[in-house]
Amino acid sequence: MARFTVVQEVDAPAEAVWGALVDWPRHGDWAPLTVVRTVPGPAEGVGAGFVARTGVGPLAFDDPMTVVAWQAPAGDRPGRCEVVKSGRVVHGRAWFSVTPLADRRCRVVWFEEVTVSPRSLTRLAGPVLSLAGRLGFAATLRAVARDVERDLAARSGPR
Repeated sequence: MARFTVVQEVDAPAEAVWGALVDWPRHGDWAPLTVVRTVPGPAEGVGAGFVARTGVGPLAFDDPMTVVAWQAPAGDRPGRCEVVKSGRVVHGRAWFSVTPLADRRCRVVWFEEVTVSPRSLTRLAGPVLSLAGRLGFAATLRAVARDVERDLAARSGPR
C-alpha cells in the first residue's frame, strides 16, 4: 500500500478553500493530465461520486471515487471529506481536512492510502508511488492555494 500526507497553508478562509476542493471538476485545473467529471447522484455530501481520468490516450485510466464522509467547516470547526477509490487501477481511500486558522487563513491536510493494480506493483514500488503522490499532491495543493487566494483578492478588490 502506498501512503502519503501533504499539508498546505492557504491565505484564505476555510469555507472558500473547502468550496474549491469539493468542486470536483475543478480538480482537473490543478492536477496535470487529469479531467474530472461528476456522476449522476448527489453533487455534494455523502454519496457524491466523480471520476478522475488521468493520463494521455491509451495510457489514461479512470479513478472513480465516492464520498463516504463529509463535514464542511463551520466557524472554528474543521471540515473533512473522505472518498473511497474503486477503480480497476487505483483502489483505497483519500481524505482531506480544512482547518480554520487565525487571520482568515486555513490549513489543508491531504492523505491518500492506495493500492495500484496489479497489486504486486504496489508491493514493489510502494515507496516510489508514495513519493510521487506526495510530490504531485504538494504541487496540486499549491495550485489550489494560488487559485483560491487569487480569486479572493479579485473579489475583494485593491487594498
